[in-house]
Amino acid sequence: LLLLLLVQLSRSARFYAKITLYCALCVSASTVAAVVCLLRHHGRTVENMRIIKWFVVKFKYVFGLRFEIKGLQKLEVDHPCVIISNHQSILDMMGLMEALPERCVQIAKRELIFLGPVGLIMYLGGIFFINRQHSRTAMTVMADVGERMVRDNLKVWIYPEGTRNDNGDLLPFKKGAFYLAIQTQVPIIPVIYSSFSSFYNPKTKLFTSGTIKVEVLDAVPTRGLTVADVPKLMDTCHQAMRTTFLRVSKTPQENGATAGPGSQPAQ
Repeated sequence: LLLLLLVQLSRSARFYAKITLYCALCVSASTVAAVVCLLRHHGRTVENMRIIKWFVVKFKYVFGLRFEIKGLQKLEVDHPCVIISNHQSILDMMGLMEALPERCVQIAKRELIFLGPVGLIMYLGGIFFINRQHSRTAMTVMADVGERMVRDNLKVWIYPEGTRNDNGDLLPFKKGAFYLAIQTQVPIIPVIYSSFSSFYNPKTKLFTSGTIKVEVLDAVPTRGLTVADVPKLMDTCHQAMRTTFLRVSKTPQENGATAGPGSQPAQ
C-alpha cells in the first residue's frame, strides 16, 4: 500500500516505475518472441522482424501513446533503400516498429547484443551490429551491409545522429548512412519523429501519455553520386529533417500559443 501511495504521489516514482515496466516488457516480449522466431524460422532472418514488430506495437497501449503517421506509403517500396531517422530515447523502438516496412533491418551498436533476451531477439531479427570504437571494423561491417542490401533486397534503418538526443534539435549527422547509400546507389528516405518532451523527459522525471507525430519525407536519390557528394547529401538531408522536426514538434497550447520541443507541460 505504501508503494502504491508513493507511485501516486511522487512524479519520480511514477517515472521509474514506468521505465522499469518498459524494461520488463522488453525482456519478457523478447524472450517469448525469440521462441516464436526459432520455432517459425529456425534462426537468424529478416523475416523475424514481422514477429518482433507484432509484439512491440502492443507496448503503446500500456503507456497510453498514440502515433500519427504521415507518408507511410513512401516506405512501401520493393527495392533496397537507406532509411534515416532522429533518435531521442529508449522509447524509439516503439516508434521504429510502428513505421517499419517489410524486409527492413537496423544497424545497432555492438554492445546491445549482450543484453540477454533483447540482444538475442535483435540477432534473430537480422540486425547488423557495429563496433563504433573500431573504425576499421565498422567500415568492414558497413561494406558487408551494402552487399547484403543489394543481394537480399533489404532496407536498412540507421540513426545518423549516432546517439540519443533529447535537446530539442538534431545533432550533426555522421557520414556512415550516406556512404552506404552512395556505395549501393540506393535512395535515402528520411523519417521524422516529433519531440517526446511533452510527455517524456528523464531530466524532469516526466513520463505520461502522449502523441508522437511521424512524417516520412520524399526519397532522396543517390544515383550517379560519388563519395565527393557525401557532405552535400548529408547537409540536404539534415536541413530537410531539422525543418520537419521543428514543425511537427510544435504543439498547440490552451492560450493559442505554440510550444517548441524544449517546452514542458504544467503538472
